[in-house]
Amino acid sequence: MEDLNKGEFVIVPFSDVTKFHGHVCPGTAIGYRAAEIAIKDLSSSRAIDEEFMAIVENDSCSVDAIQVVTGCTFGKGNLIFRDHGKHIYSFINRNTGNTLRVSLKKGIDEMDPEFANIREKAFSGSTTEEDKIEFEKQKNELSQYILDMPANELFKIETVEIEIPEEARIFQSVKCAKCGELVAEHRARVENNNFVCIPCFDDYSRT
Repeated sequence: MEDLNKGEFVIVPFSDVTKFHGHVCPGTAIGYRAAEIAIKDLSSSRAIDEEFMAIVENDSCSVDAIQVVTGCTFGKGNLIFRDHGKHIYSFINRNTGNTLRVSLKKGIDEMDPEFANIREKAFSGSTTEEDKIEFEKQKNELSQYILDMPANELFKIETVEIEIPEEARIFQSVKCAKCGELVAEHRARVENNNFVCIPCFDDYSRT
């Protein structure tokens, strides 16, 4: 995310996202634009590595792009997933508390209804080679369209109050009394006075 030699932020090319993700698609284009907007808006704050955070509300292709562009990852604890199924991406600079919330204005099918039809054909049991070729062509064209769209047409962009998550912590591991596998202590459950992992836990409920 940052060119340390020049002391400024740089945006990686979209081709880096494609290499990581495996192919071009509208989802990675959306994630790329969201991350690009956030980097440009928050770059003057010069957050580095874990100090730059992304909160994503879906687990779509777009998140791969956000990882590549921002450097935020689950392993570093600065990529947080909230399973809301929404194309909303929030970014935080821990150094200053500056935030940005980016939400998609139009769905892919609304941007290009014809693409929805060819996509359905391409994934149907009766697809032809011509359908597959046309799908790839339209997928690339729609992705480029998203990359070229004015930011305010693609997203609602706003500065909002966001509760900044605490920095990632390292927890000890304990052994599950049932399967014998290690589990982080903060994710373990207590059953009959023993630590057990979530899959082994006999969850009791009367509701």
